[in-house]
Amino acid sequence: MKKKVKVVAAVIENELGEVLCALRSPQMALPNLWEFPGGKVEKDEDIYTALKREIQEELHCTIETYDLHNDHTHEYETFIINLIAIKAKVVEGTPVPTEHSKLIWLKKENLPSLVWAPADIPAVELLVNEK
Repeated sequence: MKKKVKVVAAVIENELGEVLCALRSPQMALPNLWEFPGGKVEKDEDIYTALKREIQEELHCTIETYDLHNDHTHEYETFIINLIAIKAKVVEGTPVPTEHSKLIWLKKENLPSLVWAPADIPAVELLVNEK
């Protein structure tokens, strides 16, 4: 049976309406694909606390969460991921890539120009279709 992993991802928007996109490094699983930054939810941790912790660890900035964006389960070849995307904004610091190869801010309509990790695609499509 495949391992099921619960993961939170931050859909971080700036004041220009751009969204933060993170490029997975060549050392990571699913290398060189784009994703929304985040990580695994620890045992007994709620999704919002997990996301704030992961962003602090990975991007060295503080976020404030404000809306559940979507909840999607995707089956990869070796594991199943339950990806919960949560809307957020940076309230302290500037995002710095410590695990990712690169971070970029993109307008929602330009998000499909990137090659996304399959589990992130439903969240991307939802953002592109937002009014």
